[in-house]
Amino acid sequence: MRTKASFFFDQQSKWKDEFDLLRKIIRTNSLLEEDFKWKHPCYTLHGKNVVIIHGFKHYCALLFFKGALLKDSRRLLVQQTENVQSGRQIRFSNLAEIKKLENNILSYINEAIEIERSGEKIVKKETSDYPIPEEFQLLLKDDSNLAKAFKSLTPGRQRAYLFFFNQAKQTKTKQARIMKYYHHILAKKGLDDK
Repeated sequence: MRTKASFFFDQQSKWKDEFDLLRKIIRTNSLLEEDFKWKHPCYTLHGKNVVIIHGFKHYCALLFFKGALLKDSRRLLVQQTENVQSGRQIRFSNLAEIKKLENNILSYINEAIEIERSGEKIVKKETSDYPIPEEFQLLLKDDSNLAKAFKSLTPGRQRAYLFFFNQAKQTKTKQARIMKYYHHILAKKGLDDK
């Protein structure tokens, strides 16, 4: 049966065999519906995202949207970066790895489905959990337009800016980052918005 994601599988070259096998494994569970989101095959349960297939230069992966809630007794899950709060990947560098882990993959998929069915949610960090760098605090205090624009941003956009500014170790670098995105914030755009 052809789905929205079928053309994705038809067009692949680098991870074609790996993607095809991952698709087959996921589709053994008839509860999941195949969709196409963010330019990748995404598998949902009653419209809720459960797992997505994606590829990178050195590996392909299954990303579990609520992976942080999975037990991961086999220690297969990878947190992409320290800032990813909920998603976790199982990474593969070749077809043999997928074949070897097929039963484990099915187990993780079934557990992810049960988590989605239960309605369990990931408790994410609040914006208030991210410190406002002193350099940014001073600017917000002196510039009411910037303070108003920053406050009007979505919590996710605020967190992204605060995290990015805080990653700089030196005051000079923090100030440079803040000034680089000064007009972006005034325009009520997120860090990655054009």
